[in-house]
Amino acid sequence: MKNKRKILIISISIVAALAIIFGACAIYLGDYYRADEGAIAVFAPEDNVSVSTIDGGNVVFEPQNATVGFIFYPGGKVEANAYQPLMAELAREGVLCVLVEMPFNLAVFDINAADGIQEQYPEIEDWYIGGHSLGGSMAASYLADHVDEYEGLILLGSYSTADLSDADLDVLSIYGSEDKVLNREKYDENKSNLPSGFCEVVIEGGCHAYFGMYGAQDGDGTPTISNHEQIDLTVEHIINTVQ
Repeated sequence: MKNKRKILIISISIVAALAIIFGACAIYLGDYYRADEGAIAVFAPEDNVSVSTIDGGNVVFEPQNATVGFIFYPGGKVEANAYQPLMAELAREGVLCVLVEMPFNLAVFDINAADGIQEQYPEIEDWYIGGHSLGGSMAASYLADHVDEYEGLILLGSYSTADLSDADLDVLSIYGSEDKVLNREKYDENKSNLPSGFCEVVIEGGCHAYFGMYGAQDGDGTPTISNHEQIDLTVEHIINTVQ
C-alpha cells in the first residue's frame, strides 16, 4: 500500500509539473507583438506589385521584371505582418520580397525556412537574405550553410553568431541610435563574424521596433523620428546595397 501511495504521489507530481510547464509555454508563445494593421494599411503596394501567399503562409511581394530577391525573417515574437510596410516599400523599388511566416513567431523554430523559396522564382538573378533582431541572427546562421546561393546578408537591429568573415558577401548592418533592445556588447563582439568590408549604418533617432510596425517594444528607447521615416531610410540603404 505504501509503494502504491508513493507511485500515485509521484505520478500526480509529474502530471502537475508537466501541466505547469505546458501552461507557461502556452502563455509565453501566446504573448507576442501584433502588427498595427491600421498603420500598415497606408503602405498598400503599387499596381505593378503583386502580393500573394505561398506554401507555409509566406507572403510574397513581387514587382514586375524583378531580378533581385530578398528573403526576410521576422523578429522574435513579432507577427510577420508587421513587416509588410518594409517589404512593400522594397518591392516598389523593384526587389522581390518574401516575408517568412515563423512557427510561434520565433525564427529559432525554423532556421531553414528559406529552403525551396529560390527555386520558385528562377527569374531572380541575385538573392539576399536577412531579418530583424532574432530573425536576422537566424538568417545569418542559415546563410552560413548556403553561402554560394546568396549575394549578401541584411541585418536590422541584429548580429551574426555564425562566422561569415571569409565569405564573399555584401553585408549591411543597420540599427537605430535609440535602440535599447539590441545588446550592443554582443553586437560589437560579433562584428568579427562579418566580412571585413561590411557596411554599418546607424539611423539617427531610430529605435529597435521601427523596422516593423507593431508599436512600442518593451525596453526600447524613445525614437525621435517616425516609424514611416525609419522604414523609408532602411529601404534606401537596402536598395543601395542590393542594386
